[in-house]
Amino acid sequence: MCNLYTARRTAAEIATLFDAQDPGIAFTGDKELYPKSEAPVVVNAGCARSLALMRWGFPPPPSGRAPVTNVRNLASPFWRGALAKAERRCLVPVTQFCEWEGEKGAKVKRWFRVPSLPMFAFAGLWRPTPEGPAFAFLTCDPNPLVAAVHPKAMPVILHPEDHARWLAAEDDGGRALAVPFPSQLMAID
Repeated sequence: MCNLYTARRTAAEIATLFDAQDPGIAFTGDKELYPKSEAPVVVNAGCARSLALMRWGFPPPPSGRAPVTNVRNLASPFWRGALAKAERRCLVPVTQFCEWEGEKGAKVKRWFRVPSLPMFAFAGLWRPTPEGPAFAFLTCDPNPLVAAVHPKAMPVILHPEDHARWLAAEDDGGRALAVPFPSQLMAID
């Protein structure tokens, strides 16, 4: 489960890369992002895209303790409402994401990136919460590169030509994008 990533660009650079309006968000991209971090996401704002700063992780369901950061079961009632509404979808800008490898007590970070893109996007969902807007991102079966480190899942990485479709698609159209990104387009450090 991906619980660490980076977005190593300023808010203005992210807005430019994703053709979004920047409402003056204070984000420098200099920190690693963990659950509960505030991070930029791209949302549809009427007829245009806009950058927004949101907290990573939905409040847990009644039986949970930790924020829900990854959307795994797309059929779950917990996600159904957000998935059905295009206005609750977002792009999560990323420069690389981490999975931990090794034995307990000796784990090391393994960073995954898309070398051809200065920044790529996870397929995300957001919702208002009492503490402010929060987001999580979709996961899917891992591709062979990620599976060698984390065999359970990987984030849904969108091809740039699918950004608009993710933000606007009806429920079934959006679910069709929840597939593993091709290994041959990725690298691991």
